[in-house]
Amino acid sequence: MSEQEIKVPDLGGADEVEIIEITVSEGDTVEEEDSILTVESDKASVDLPSPASGKITKISVKVGDTLKEGDVVGMIETDDADDEDNADDEDEKPARDEDEDQEEDKDEDQDKEEKPKKSAEKSGGGSRKETVKVPSMDGAEDVPVIEINVQAGDEVAEEDPLVTVESDKATFEIPSPYAGKVEKVLVKEGDKLSEGDDLLEMTIVGGGDDEAGEETKEEPKKETESKSEPKKEAPKKKSGGGTRKETVKVPNMDGAEDVPVLEINVKDGDEVAEEDPLVTVESDKATFEIPSPFAGKVTKVLVKEGDKLSEGDDLLELTITEDGGEEEAETDTETETEETTEESSKDKDGERESKPKSEEKGKSEESEPVPRTGGGKVHAGPAVRKLAREYGVDMGRIKGSGPKDRILKDDIQAYVKGELQKTQEGGVSAASGAGIPGVKLPDFSQFGEVERESMSRIQVATANNMQRNWLNVPHVTQHDDADITDMDAFRKDLKAEGEKRGVKMTPLAFVLKACAHALAELPQFNVSLDMERKELVRKKYIHIGIAVDTPNGLMVPVIRDVDKKGLWELAAEAAELAGKARDKKLKPNEMQGGCFSITSLGGIGGTAFTPIVSTPEVAILGLSKASMKPVWDGKAFQPRLMMPLSLSYDHRAVNGADAARFTTLLSDLLGDVRRLLL
Repeated sequence: MSEQEIKVPDLGGADEVEIIEITVSEGDTVEEEDSILTVESDKASVDLPSPASGKITKISVKVGDTLKEGDVVGMIETDDADDEDNADDEDEKPARDEDEDQEEDKDEDQDKEEKPKKSAEKSGGGSRKETVKVPSMDGAEDVPVIEINVQAGDEVAEEDPLVTVESDKATFEIPSPYAGKVEKVLVKEGDKLSEGDDLLEMTIVGGGDDEAGEETKEEPKKETESKSEPKKEAPKKKSGGGTRKETVKVPNMDGAEDVPVLEINVKDGDEVAEEDPLVTVESDKATFEIPSPFAGKVTKVLVKEGDKLSEGDDLLELTITEDGGEEEAETDTETETEETTEESSKDKDGERESKPKSEEKGKSEESEPVPRTGGGKVHAGPAVRKLAREYGVDMGRIKGSGPKDRILKDDIQAYVKGELQKTQEGGVSAASGAGIPGVKLPDFSQFGEVERESMSRIQVATANNMQRNWLNVPHVTQHDDADITDMDAFRKDLKAEGEKRGVKMTPLAFVLKACAHALAELPQFNVSLDMERKELVRKKYIHIGIAVDTPNGLMVPVIRDVDKKGLWELAAEAAELAGKARDKKLKPNEMQGGCFSITSLGGIGGTAFTPIVSTPEVAILGLSKASMKPVWDGKAFQPRLMMPLSLSYDHRAVNGADAARFTTLLSDLLGDVRRLLL
């Protein structure tokens, strides 16, 4: 066994490159040409290969370091057998070189004899024109041009970069196959290129006649064709298929992570249609189903009840039947191309897949200044990525405006400008509570025995929502009393009819109807504020949320079109939604779309409180326990059943006079329910 240094090879003219990923660890075993690390210059991202097969004993660099040709990045331990083979190769090399030199001398003599003949035959005076074509790109087609590196009149050497293109897998340069002068560039930025397309016209000085030029072109072309032959034949082998396998992954769940599986709705062998429910999960806010993105047959369910899922996790495997074999042939071509072009980075990908998510997350946090928000591919050139790093921007947050959603420099600059504007307007700091010092807790155990328990998911969500609402909304609370003596007497008269209907008439049904009437009369309460666009969103519908106290925490189901429903219908729907909330069976759409909220403590007690407005609504009504009070009727005090009302509102949208009108109107409606018919 022997150790040798791993050095940075020729970087194709780049002075310094930056390490963006280290793909091996100390102790890993690698094959010759396996990727050791990935570096990025201003023009391209490339993998640095291992100079030999063996075991990595030392990595002496880290992500973010800059390298130049000849720098040592680590050590590799190789077998002696390999060294002996290399020595044998060195011994044989002089003999081979001598033979090659003799053959080259013969070729040169031959060329000298033929040159006069060729010069006589040639009419171009020692130069010729060539149309440079796009070489093989490992099967990639319609690859967009992101940069043109030359212009008409430029002198280029062989292997100088002509244009930079970007495929789905990499950004790379197309080199010049000749030395000469650029006569005409035949493409522009944004054009899509495939193998064989015309790229530019060149004048090549001293290149011989056209026939010789054609022979020169044919040799590299034949070589590239032989390399790409297996990929071209792959679709023919599978053209009769008609099915493909897909791994269904967990979609975006509005940022929720580690969401437990409550129920699995399919099993192996089931046929499912697109949008059929696959599993039922429960987040902090709701219970909902994950639909199938395809129609097909379930091959294997990869999760079980109780598992916790996050966006991008594997859910199940589906076999999808295609209409014909053509689409599958294209898929197979892509697969074969991927396998061939990524063979050298196979170990790197395998290692990345085998690492736990926690390791990946940790690595991402170390190398990225901003936490990633999505796991999808980001399409951007090296220069754009460099700009994003300089600004500290997470490109996963940006929607690209270029071809195939590719992120451009303009997208980075627009994003940074938008974020700065939000911060200046106070949107970011207000939402997050930036600038407010946190509360440092003491060690409570010094005062006595304590016990810690984890908050439930709903408790955590409620705490976050309450803090966000309190920080964002300038609250004002208005208090009043409503005389519900006659309303309560009428409600009790309906008891017998309610038993027949199977519905219990509650005061909440009357309050819902009265609030709908008040929202129609005072539409400034039925709005939302859009501070980014400086607009009021006026709603033409009346949906009211009712807060329900459950063993798991506070839930707020929404009753839709309250203004269009009668008292019996409202009483039944309120009872049904409250039951679903307690049983944790509410669906997401049953807690969305509210215009106004009602929260009641009447069944518990209290005389008044200050409920917190739930943005983007602008008001919430709190109900306290009704009690008998003496009320002066102009002649004497009369015992009346009075219910306290507490109306909290967003002072940016509602002023105090309107709030007083709202509570006064509510008191009138609840005091004489006949007014609800007017």
